[in-house]
Amino acid sequence: MDKAELMRDFHRIFGHRPENPLFLFAPGRINIIGEHIDYNGGLVMPMAINFGTYAMISRRDDGVARFASVNFPEIIEVGLQNIKYDAQHGWANYPKGIIYHMMADGHTLGGFDILFSGNIPQGAGLSSSASVEMVMAMAANAMFGLGYSPIEMALLAQKSENQFCGVNCGIMDQFAVGMGKKGHALMLNCDSLEYHLLPLNLGGHTIVVMDTKKSRQLSESAYNQRRGECEEALARLKPIFDVQNLADIAPENMDKVEELLGKGVLLMRARHVISENARVKQGAKLLEKGDVAALGQLLVASHKSLALDYEVSCAELDAIVEAALAHPACIGARMTGAGFGGCAIALVQQDNIDNFAKFVSEKYATKIGHLPEIYPVQSGQAEII
Repeated sequence: MDKAELMRDFHRIFGHRPENPLFLFAPGRINIIGEHIDYNGGLVMPMAINFGTYAMISRRDDGVARFASVNFPEIIEVGLQNIKYDAQHGWANYPKGIIYHMMADGHTLGGFDILFSGNIPQGAGLSSSASVEMVMAMAANAMFGLGYSPIEMALLAQKSENQFCGVNCGIMDQFAVGMGKKGHALMLNCDSLEYHLLPLNLGGHTIVVMDTKKSRQLSESAYNQRRGECEEALARLKPIFDVQNLADIAPENMDKVEELLGKGVLLMRARHVISENARVKQGAKLLEKGDVAALGQLLVASHKSLALDYEVSCAELDAIVEAALAHPACIGARMTGAGFGGCAIALVQQDNIDNFAKFVSEKYATKIGHLPEIYPVQSGQAEII
């Protein structure tokens, strides 16, 4: 997105040229490994990407905020003293929630016009909502001198999504969007928020996103069900292991876990969380060493665990992962995100991406009946441009 292009769109949509505008970008994210363990106090390895949300903000001399997007037709106008959730405002509730919670923190904001332009494919599960939230937080923070740190803005965005929009998400998405850096992945402890940057030593390989084009209609109810099952498993295991989170249990204790939980769903959920947390730890070491082949095998093991133990895959995700692994340029693939549709990722030799995309598309379409969308991603980061 070009700054001049967004300025022209701003003039066309709002009917005036922006005065002393700020131009910002907040990335989307993928999760390399560490799925469905953020709400179990575990480790995750997300990466901010070069797809995301651009925004241009300009002050107004009244107490009105106007939100618009080149991706949607309407302008949402609200008085700053009268911000509340409105289902009819759709996507605009995400940035509205940020402003609401900044004012609830005691900050005084002036009026503004803000225009968003996102290039994250719709429904792909690459955290478009967190991207919109973070770019709004950055814009208001910079324009009105509010003094939030990047971590504080990530926590504010999560609070807004939980409390204002009513989406029970963990911290991973907002944290990855706000704290990710170009050339790096993040290793984040979702319980303590301790993190460090991991250099992306991918040895001539690129991460490729494979969008199944299957919407994740079942994910919300299934997500809540999985959270409940993990909470029940933890309640049974906590007195024995003296842990705060399911992910705190070490893999060498799986025999005892099986003895306490018995065969069945609770054991399956616990086994995924415990083994996935261990895979993230191992994956960080492999990334630092540049052992990308072994990292690829961890992705395969992660998908297997998500499909069989956590039961959040689907025919489309399994088909696209299977197609990816059948191509010689691919050294690992797995579903990413909540599951039941959305995206998978693959580690692919960068000089073979076009051939890989054609091969996977044909194989997937033959089995599923429609084409996927396949594209490489690079690392990105949030910035005022």
